[in-house]
Amino acid sequence: MKKLLNTPNILTIIRMIFVPVFILLLLYVSRIAACAVFVLASLTDWLDGYLARKNNEITNFGKFMDPLADKMLVTSALVCFVGLGWIPAWVAMIVIGRDLAVDGLRMVAASRNIVMAAGWSGKVKTAVTMVLIPVMLVFGETGVGILTINNISALIIVALNIISMVDYFMKNGKVILE
Repeated sequence: MKKLLNTPNILTIIRMIFVPVFILLLLYVSRIAACAVFVLASLTDWLDGYLARKNNEITNFGKFMDPLADKMLVTSALVCFVGLGWIPAWVAMIVIGRDLAVDGLRMVAASRNIVMAAGWSGKVKTAVTMVLIPVMLVFGETGVGILTINNISALIIVALNIISMVDYFMKNGKVILE
């Protein structure tokens, strides 16, 4: 049995602890301080995956909590951005809706003892989103007219979420049709 509190899982827990810190910094202190915490939290996502694979420390806890921590971090940023008026609510709703749909598909698959591995599209979506959010924090309103960094980034995030959801359902949708 693998040790539950291994380094990758501790990093995942730290990422979850960073979420309220990020929110408080963004809403009450400084965009730049919030950006630093978001980047640090995002780096823990890369590092925990790398260490888990390298040291063969993949656990059920990590399989469940790692994507949840990612969703908490990204969703908190997008909801704050909506509250601050930086992006329209439909952007956050699409991201949250995609996550709920894919998680629902995963639950159905799990109930049938089918493991849905993270696909390339989900990994790309997460990586690009975790790069674009700090860009939005630092350069958000720069641009001309509606072509601001926030608007362009939001459209990229939405497009990648839709592509990822379609990819997951095309590859695994049969589990809900059986």
